[in-house]
Amino acid sequence: MRKAPIVRALAIVSATTCLIVGLAGRHVAADADNIDSFVSPDASGLLETLDLNGPFDLANPFFANLGSNGRRCVTCHIPWEGWTVTAEGVRLRFALTQGLDPIFRTNDASNCEGTSPHSLNDRRKAFSLLLDRALVRVGLDVPEGAEFVVDHVSDPFGCAPGTTGVSVYRRPLPSTNLRFLSAVMWDGRESSAATSIREDLLHQANDATRGHAAALADLSPQQAQQIVDFELGLVTAQIRDAKAGSLRGAGASGGPTHLSRQPFFLGINDPVGMNPAHEPFDPAVFTIFETWAALRPSHDATTEARRAIARGQALFNAKAFTLSGVAGLNGQTFPSGITPPESFQGTCTVCHDTPNAGNHSVKAPLNIGLSEPTVAPYLPVYTLRNLQTGATARTTDPGRALITGRWDDVGKFKGPVLRGLAARAPYFHNGSARTLDEVVEFYDRRFAIGFTAREKADLVAFLRSS
Repeated sequence: MRKAPIVRALAIVSATTCLIVGLAGRHVAADADNIDSFVSPDASGLLETLDLNGPFDLANPFFANLGSNGRRCVTCHIPWEGWTVTAEGVRLRFALTQGLDPIFRTNDASNCEGTSPHSLNDRRKAFSLLLDRALVRVGLDVPEGAEFVVDHVSDPFGCAPGTTGVSVYRRPLPSTNLRFLSAVMWDGRESSAATSIREDLLHQANDATRGHAAALADLSPQQAQQIVDFELGLVTAQIRDAKAGSLRGAGASGGPTHLSRQPFFLGINDPVGMNPAHEPFDPAVFTIFETWAALRPSHDATTEARRAIARGQALFNAKAFTLSGVAGLNGQTFPSGITPPESFQGTCTVCHDTPNAGNHSVKAPLNIGLSEPTVAPYLPVYTLRNLQTGATARTTDPGRALITGRWDDVGKFKGPVLRGLAARAPYFHNGSARTLDEVVEFYDRRFAIGFTAREKADLVAFLRSS
């Protein structure tokens, strides 16, 4: 049985051209399926991506220069960086091009709008959030008729202040595993209740090309369809762990081949009655490493690493803690008529309910406190005032509220798909967790879970093997 080759020649970076993808070796079928794949190293082992459409098509518009500033879709969606960008990868591109790679464009990658950095030091300062946290700037207007106004801006970068527009800084979401999506973009702004995810993605592809790539014209319908077809065909997951070895060994179902066969529909396994199949919620969302739970203690390091991953999966599925103060969940009345109480016992999978993918299976943005100024102290802070009650809120990102104008939506975001995590640090919408260890620490503090040191290590072992 032939194996997919490790990617050797990953990229050519030029000061005048965008990142060009070069895949070393031949594309070969993964396992017994007629599906092309490639494998690339990451911080924890090896990442594999399958293309369900067949051979990877580097002539797809996803890789083409369709704008006016040298950017392509692949500029911010690097295959070996989990189909997003990492801070480490951005810094390497800065070093290789003296900050002239097309990712370093001031229309959205600089800390401030309208910046014109010329010297190397100016560029390093102007793009510090991109370099340090892999964040891009998103400029959004406060919606007309919003329930709030911006009273004050505390900006460490000294950008021109505004009271009708807000600059927020967010991680580019991965362009793989999109068939599991229930909402498009962190704040759901590309989602519509009247259209399918595919239609939303077609709209998003055009908006991204017009915005990020500064295209002077819309994508043709054929170009948009080709991009979305390519993205929807991508399935990515960790295939090998440096400590546990093959994530398909001893009966496990790691890697993208099994993930590509995972059933999904909007509302699948939803815990608040929004499953159209009317099946009960099953908190055992992840079953990838079930067989490893039966492994006996051993002096073999690989076996012990696998046992740790299995324990981490069990913790994710079954460790109960108090869910409270989560806007969009506690006290929220859902279309099913169910209203979760202000405080209840639950597991990680209450919010990460999609089987073996881990994202929210319905459109249900939540506020878990990630936009609190203390969580991301490197970002500007906006003081919002409720026009009806006079209440104020300090936030680094109003989130969904910048789309709906609703006070109750301040700080709400969707959750991402939890596969291929090891390749795409930093984490959360604002890059506030540099590592998976910091992700676990955040949840432990936020919900007073009380993880032991071993439980934290086991959870990290599981997440990096996803």
